[in-house]
Amino acid sequence: MPRQVRFVVVGCGGIGSAAAYWLARGGGGDVLALEQFRLGHDRGASEDHSRIIRHAYHSRVYTALTQAAYDAFAVAEDAAGVRLVHRTGGLDLAERGSPGEADLRASAESMDGPGIDYELLDADEVRRRFPPFRVDDGVVGLYQADAGILDIRKSVAVHVALARAAGAEVRGEAPVRDIELRPGGVEVVTDEETVIAERVIVCAGAWTRRLLRGSLGVDLPITLSHEQVTYFATPNLRELAPDRFPIWIWHADPVLYGFPVYGEVASKAAIDLADRFVELEAREWPPDEARIELVEAFLAERLPAALGPRLYSRTCLYDMPPDRDFVVDRLPGEDRILVCVGAGHGAKFAGLLGRILADLALRGETPHPIHPFRADRPAMTDPSFPRRFRLSTPSATA
Repeated sequence: MPRQVRFVVVGCGGIGSAAAYWLARGGGGDVLALEQFRLGHDRGASEDHSRIIRHAYHSRVYTALTQAAYDAFAVAEDAAGVRLVHRTGGLDLAERGSPGEADLRASAESMDGPGIDYELLDADEVRRRFPPFRVDDGVVGLYQADAGILDIRKSVAVHVALARAAGAEVRGEAPVRDIELRPGGVEVVTDEETVIAERVIVCAGAWTRRLLRGSLGVDLPITLSHEQVTYFATPNLRELAPDRFPIWIWHADPVLYGFPVYGEVASKAAIDLADRFVELEAREWPPDEARIELVEAFLAERLPAALGPRLYSRTCLYDMPPDRDFVVDRLPGEDRILVCVGAGHGAKFAGLLGRILADLALRGETPHPIHPFRADRPAMTDPSFPRRFRLSTPSATA
C-alpha cells in the first residue's frame, strides 16, 4: 500500500528546501522533500556561493516583497546561527538618457512606495565612493545600502537541516517519475516507493515543465536559458573586499553584473540573459568563450581592478515564463498541487517563496501580494503572448 504523507515537496533547491522548512516549522511535520540529484548538486540554479539580493527592482510587484524576503532569510539565520545574507551595498549604473537610466528611475520609484532608502549618484560621486569603477561624466548611479550577497549554497543546506530538525524527511537522489491525481490525494511515484499526499509542491526549476507535462498533461510555457558566470583571480583583494565594494549591475544591452571578492579568492562577473535558449535534454554545455571575452572587455574598460586570470566559469539554467515573472500558485483547477517558477531571478526571494508556498499548502492563503504571479495570467495561457525576458521598464528594450 502506498505510504500516506501530508506534504510532498518536489525539488530541494533554494525554493524547495525553504518550502520544506516552512511547512515543517508551521506544523506540517509530516513532510517528504525529494531531490532527483544529490542534495546540494550543481546542475540546477541554486549552486555557487553567491546571488545578488536587493531592494532595487524595476517594478513595485517585487519591491512589495523584498523586505519580506530579507526577513525570511533572517528567520533561517537566527534558527541556524549561520549567516546567509552579507550586506555590501548595491550600485546600479547606466548611461544618461539610455533605457538603462529608465530602469534606474523605475527602481527608485518602486522603492519610494514602501519607503526604502536609496541614493542617486552622478558620475563624480560614483568615482569618489567607488574608485575601482571607471565611469565617464555621462554615467549615473543608484546606490542602496541593504543590497548584497545571498550565499545560496549555504541557504539550501541550512533550510534542509532546519527542515529535518523540524521533522521533515529530505531525500536526495530520489527522482519523481510520476504524479497522479487520485480520489484520496496526490500520488507521487519514485524509484523506491509510491506515496499519497494531501498536497504536492513542485519546485523543480528547469525540470518543472517536463515533470508537469509528462505526469499531469499541464504544459507551462517555460523557456530555458543557458547562463554562466566567471570568476577572475584578481590581485586587488582588499580593494574589492565586501566591506569596501558593492555588488553592481550595469544596465545596458546586454546587462552585466558582478560581485566583490566572496566565496573564492576572486571577483565574479557575468552577463544577464545572453539569449542562448536550450532544451533540457542537452544539459551538458561548456562555457561560452565569446561571452567570457565580452565580460573581460567590459571589465577592462569599466572595472579593471576586477580582472585577473580566469579561475573558472560555471553554468546554470534560467527557467523563464514569457514575461519573466514568477509563478507562485496552485495549478489551475487543482488546488492540491502548488507550483513555483523562479524565472531566473528567484534566489533572492527563495526563503520567502518557500514560506508563501507553505502558507498556501497549510492555510490556503498567504498575506503576501502574489496575485501578479498567478498561473492563469495571460503570459501563461495565451500562446501569442510576446516573450519579454529582460527585467526592465516597459519603455526599455524588451
